[in-house]
Amino acid sequence: MAAQAAAAAQAAAAAQAAAAQAAQAEAAESWYLALLGFAEHFRTSSPPKIRLCVHCLQAVFPFKPPQRIEARTHLQLGSVLYHHTKNSEQARSHLEKAWLISQQIPQFEDVKFEAASLLSELYCQENSVDAAKPLLRKAIQISQQTPYWHCRLLFQLAQLHTLEKDLVSACDLLGVGAEYARVVGSEYTRALFLLSKGMLLLMERKLQEVHPLLTLCGQIVENWQGNPIQKESLRVFFLVLQVTHYLDAGQVKSVKPCLKQLQQCIQTISTLHDDEILPSNPADLFHWLPKEHMCVLVYLVTVMHSMQAGYLEKAQKYTDKALMQLEKLKMLDCSPILSSFQVILLEHIIMCRLVTGHKATALQEISQVCQLCQQSPRLFSNHAAQLHTLLGLYCVSVNCMDNAEAQFTTALRLTNHQELWAFIVTNLASVYIREGNRHQEVLYSLLERINPDHSFPVSSHCLRAAAFYVRGLFSFFQGRYNEAKRFLRETLKMSNAEDLNRLTACSLVLLGHIFYVLGNHRESNNMVVPAMQLASKIPDMSVQLWSSALLRDLNKACGNAMDAHEAAQMHQNFSQQLLQDHIEACSLPEHNLITMAHPLCSSKLRMDPTPAWPAFCEACVPNLDPTLELSGNKTTRVPTSPSPLSRAKS
Repeated sequence: MAAQAAAAAQAAAAAQAAAAQAAQAEAAESWYLALLGFAEHFRTSSPPKIRLCVHCLQAVFPFKPPQRIEARTHLQLGSVLYHHTKNSEQARSHLEKAWLISQQIPQFEDVKFEAASLLSELYCQENSVDAAKPLLRKAIQISQQTPYWHCRLLFQLAQLHTLEKDLVSACDLLGVGAEYARVVGSEYTRALFLLSKGMLLLMERKLQEVHPLLTLCGQIVENWQGNPIQKESLRVFFLVLQVTHYLDAGQVKSVKPCLKQLQQCIQTISTLHDDEILPSNPADLFHWLPKEHMCVLVYLVTVMHSMQAGYLEKAQKYTDKALMQLEKLKMLDCSPILSSFQVILLEHIIMCRLVTGHKATALQEISQVCQLCQQSPRLFSNHAAQLHTLLGLYCVSVNCMDNAEAQFTTALRLTNHQELWAFIVTNLASVYIREGNRHQEVLYSLLERINPDHSFPVSSHCLRAAAFYVRGLFSFFQGRYNEAKRFLRETLKMSNAEDLNRLTACSLVLLGHIFYVLGNHRESNNMVVPAMQLASKIPDMSVQLWSSALLRDLNKACGNAMDAHEAAQMHQNFSQQLLQDHIEACSLPEHNLITMAHPLCSSKLRMDPTPAWPAFCEACVPNLDPTLELSGNKTTRVPTSPSPLSRAKS
C-alpha cells in the first residue's frame, strides 16, 4: 500500500509539473504571439511604423525565449531592418545570429535558409561578394533535402555569378539546378533552369550550345502539363529568347513568326486568372516574372523589332504604351528590372526622335536616361557605353562632328561587347568620311576592321549590311562610283532579304545620287522615287530631305518644271522642320552634355561590357547616311539625322 501511495504521489507530482510547464509554455506563447501581433500591425500600418515594429520584436529577447523563437525573431528583425531601413549593420548582425542559431536546430529549414538567402543579399549590397559566395555554397550543400530552398539558393548564386560577369560559373550552377529539378520530378523548374542557362549562353554568344538547349526547352515546355499561367510564362520566356536571338542576328524578317507567337501568348496570359492552389511539388514554387512585367517585356521586344525593321511609328506607339504601364508598376513595385526596362525603352524612343526629326526631345530623353542611371550602380555600369553612343549620334545629327568623335571614342573605351563595338566603329568611320581628309589613316584602319567582305567581327546580318553601306559611302566620297555601286547593291540585297527598310531607303537614295552624278537620270529616278516612298513610310526625315533634293534637281535636269517645283517645296518644308528642330535642340541646357567626353555614368572604365539582363535584348538599326543637298555640280552637306543602334541590355 505504501508503495502504491508513493507511486500515486509521484504521478501526481509529475502531472503537476507537466501542467506547470504547459501553463508556462502557454504563457510564453501568449506573450510571444502578442508581441508578434503588435509588430505585424505596426509593419502593415499605412504608413508603416517601422520603429515601433522593431521595438516589439526586440522586446522578445528579455524573456529568454527558446532557440526557435530566438532565431526566428532575429530573422524577422533582420528582414525588417534590411527592407525598410538603412541600418544595414544591425540588419546584418540579426541575420548572422539567425543563420548561426538556426543551424543548431533540427527541422528548422525555412528560418535557416531564408536567413542565408537574405544575408547573402545584404553582403552583395555592401559589396561583400566574397562573404556571400561561401555562405550560399554552404546553404546549397545542406539544403539538398529541401527542394524549394535548394533550387532557390542555386538560382541566387547563379545570379550572383552573372552580376560578376562570371557566366561560365553561372551556367554550371544552372546546369546543376536543371539536373536536380529533373531528379526531384519538377519539369517546370527544370525548364526554368535550362531557359536561364540559354539566356546566359546567348549573352556569351555560344550559339552552338544555345540551339540544342532551346530545342530541348521547347520540348519540355510543350510536354509539361500544369498550372496554365506557369506553362504560358515558360512559353513566353522561351519565345523571348528566340525573338531576341533573331534580333541580335539582325534577322528582322525571319523573327516574325516567333514574335507573333509571343504576342499571342501574352494575350493568353492576360486572360488567365491567378490560381491560388499551390503546386504539390515544392520545387515548382517559382515563377519567372509577374505577368505584368511580362507584358512590358513583350512590348519591349516588339519595339526592338519595329526599330530594326524601320517601323518607327509602331515603335513609338508601343514604347508609349510600355512606359505608361511601367509608371503604374513602379508606384507599387521597386523591382530593379523595371528600371532596366525603362532605360532600354527610352534608348529606343531616343532613336525614334533622332530619325523622325525630333532632336530636342531626344536630347531631353538622353538626359532622363542619365538621371535614371545615376540612381542605380548596376544601370550605371551597364548603360555607360550606350549613353555615349546615343550622344555621339545626337552630335552627328546636329553636325557637331568633333563632339561626335569624342563621344564615340569614349563609348569604345567603355565596351568590349562585339556588336556594340562594331556599331560604334561603323558610325565613327562615317564621321571620318564626312570630315574629308583629316583622319585618312585612322579611317582606313577602321574600315579594314569592319570589312564585310572578309572577317567581319560579328555575325549580325544587319550590322554587316550597314558595313557594306559605309564602304559604299566611302567609295562615293572618293569618286569610285562603280565600287560604290557594288557595295550598295550588296547592302540592298541583304536589307531586302530581312526587311531592313531604313538601310534599303538609304542605299536607294545613295545609288540614286551616284546615278545622278554619272548623268543617268532615268536610273537615278528609279532609285530615288522608291527611296522617298519608303522614307515617308518609316518616316525618316533625313532621307526625305535628301530624296527631295535629288528629285528637285533630277526634274530640273529633265525639264519637268512642275515636278521640280513640287520637289523643291517638299525640300523646303523638310529643311525648315529640321532647321527649327536643330535650333531648339542646340538652345537647350542639355546640349552641353555633348562636351562631356568623360564617362557619364561611371568613374571607372568598363572593361567587360556584357550587359545585365535582358542582356540579349539588343536592337540593330543602323543608318549612316550623308544627307546631301545638290546644287548644280556641287555637293553641300546639310544637317543629318542618323539612326542609332541601341545596345540594350538590363
